[in-house]
Amino acid sequence: MMEQASPLMQNLRRSVVWFVASVLVLVASSIGLSRFLETETPAASLDLDPFNVEALIAEITSDLNDTNDAPDLDALVAKARGALAFDIADARLYSLIGEIKYRQGEKGEAYELFDQARKLSKTEIHALRRSIGRSVETGNLSKAVAEIDTLLRRWPDQFPAIADGLPTILSNSDGYQAVLIAIRAEAPWRASLFAALGKTPEGLDTADRLLLDLAGSSTPPKSSELSAVISGYIGQKEYGAAYRLFLFSLSDQERKLGGYIFNSTFEPIFSGKPFDWQLRDQSGLEIAFATSQDAVEGEGGATVRFLNTPVKNTALQQLIELPPGSYKISLIASARSLKLPKELFWAIKCVDQAGEIARFNISEGTYNRQSFSYNFSVGSASCPLQLLRLQTAAIAESWRFRYVGTLVMHKLSIERLPS
Repeated sequence: MMEQASPLMQNLRRSVVWFVASVLVLVASSIGLSRFLETETPAASLDLDPFNVEALIAEITSDLNDTNDAPDLDALVAKARGALAFDIADARLYSLIGEIKYRQGEKGEAYELFDQARKLSKTEIHALRRSIGRSVETGNLSKAVAEIDTLLRRWPDQFPAIADGLPTILSNSDGYQAVLIAIRAEAPWRASLFAALGKTPEGLDTADRLLLDLAGSSTPPKSSELSAVISGYIGQKEYGAAYRLFLFSLSDQERKLGGYIFNSTFEPIFSGKPFDWQLRDQSGLEIAFATSQDAVEGEGGATVRFLNTPVKNTALQQLIELPPGSYKISLIASARSLKLPKELFWAIKCVDQAGEIARFNISEGTYNRQSFSYNFSVGSASCPLQLLRLQTAAIAESWRFRYVGTLVMHKLSIERLPS
């Protein structure tokens, strides 16, 4: 029979077990705390866990981005290569070493490392960005666009980082065709592309060409993309080009609503584009568009229901483009128990100038299909774009001036008068 362990040996074994358990708990705690600190304070994280690759990557990246002190690139390479012993398949480490080599002027080796990083992870962000730059530099623009597509599908917030290189790509026929193919395939970054192109005159020319090429495809321009380019033209004060693009963008159904005022009968069709009706949230009232078939008692148009509260301005407006000349604006409207403590009126003003060129008030009370009109003129080239707006004369939202009742505007139109 085996002899029973002495009490001394039993105590010793218990002490060893307790010590090992304590060490394991301490190690686990250190690793956990290291993980917690790895992003904000990577150096402290590495003191707790020298094998924390996340913290090492964060520390090296921080050193590389430090604009105050020039980093010791050789030391950083040694750190990154040392980390490969613990995680040989981490694409970020190859990318970091590649970036350091790139900064040391060893571009051949750097690009080999970037390629290795992308073999391990096709969407490794830094290697992708460097690869895009190389593809643009070497004129391989089709490859550059494919890499941009890969980058932005995985990292959509990176669009600003590559936006500056897009004019170079789009100015080349191969690059242009590659971009066109990508956005025809519904690349998720196409909306960002049109928004970026709408910010410069050169970009607007390219955007206009892309819109024309997309028009006949299975993925035609979206309303938001057209709006971005139209707004870009307006921002550049190219009002004629903006209005022509708006007209070009209209569907067959929308073209039937054309005129100096688009959709003068307030059909419930909203494109969101400039030169269409703009409806904004506004406290104190509700606005709804309806056809005669959908409206109560067959009275179609824009119904404005006031909610017995103060109303400062309103929520309905439209950009219009009237050439120099004489005009008449006309409104056919109905009202029910309409109380207007301050004026409610349609106004037309020049976008680039202060002051109004036309205003006519709407009557309060109850009436059916009453006509209102006002004659006005647009001067020469000083007023190339106008804003048509329904608004109140209230300056402050005082509860002494509460708007009540319902206004139905059946038709608002502008006609040009003989010279």
